[in-house]
Amino acid sequence: MKVIFMGSPAFALPALQALILNKYDIKAVYSQPDKKTGRGQQVSACPVKQFAADAGLRIIQPDSLKDSREVELLAGLKPDIIVVAAYGQILPEAVLKIPEYKCINIHPSLLPAYRGPSPVSAAILNGDAQTGVTIMLIERKVDSGPIIAQVAMAIKDDDTTGSLTGRLATAGAELLVDVLPDWVSGTIKPGAQDESRASYTRMWKKEDGTLDWSCPALQLWRKVRACNPWPGSYVEWMDARIKIMETIPLQAVEKGTVGQVVELPRGEPTRVAVCTGEGLLGLIRIQPEGKREMTAGDFVAGHRNFIGTIL
Repeated sequence: MKVIFMGSPAFALPALQALILNKYDIKAVYSQPDKKTGRGQQVSACPVKQFAADAGLRIIQPDSLKDSREVELLAGLKPDIIVVAAYGQILPEAVLKIPEYKCINIHPSLLPAYRGPSPVSAAILNGDAQTGVTIMLIERKVDSGPIIAQVAMAIKDDDTTGSLTGRLATAGAELLVDVLPDWVSGTIKPGAQDESRASYTRMWKKEDGTLDWSCPALQLWRKVRACNPWPGSYVEWMDARIKIMETIPLQAVEKGTVGQVVELPRGEPTRVAVCTGEGLLGLIRIQPEGKREMTAGDFVAGHRNFIGTIL
């Protein structure tokens, strides 16, 4: 079977690798154009392009698939199916009509829940017990197409968006190669999504990483995990930014101002916490600006004036 694969970030890699291992004929790999990143504005290729280049696959990086010349190029590859995983572009109608077995997408949520660009972080932020992966037909409306298959996955207490996305990527790849033969043979009949249960996510911005200490500790704990690795959670202290890497919600009652850093007695999961609108948020691991990641206890050992600070 001739396959065109479309994907850009690390989430898409397991699916592409699974297709190769299962001997599918990858006619081309589409990924987002290279971007300039970092302070030096060095040109950087996305993970999928890097892997495809190492594997000797044909790589195509159009600025837009709305260009009729790009559509003609894609059609000339004569794919039987197009597999999409976090590609980063919406496929126009002209592309959707090309392959015999349609265009299918791997989405990291149990659709119709959490359509859009940030489904994993949304599930963690909302305190869901589980999420999952959906393989669906692509239609013009984002993430609304009929469902081909789904698999659920429990969300662990220590899951971050990064760790959970990795596990969902692997589950999505396994589900893809399991269902493709039945999909092509016509054994699987896709089912329409229940629009009344649809929910939507948005792209996170850097400023979403700020922490509102008036919120309950439990909510802030979820937010720190949801913001890891992007956009990251952080506080400002002494004209520098401190990234909050790992926390734990504590039920202990501490007399202090909301946002105040307090020191905890021995026997607690951590020695440092912040007073919140409800309970304490224990700081386990942090990363001071320009420094390595460290335990909050190690940081306080060298910065005693951090205790008592109002963040």
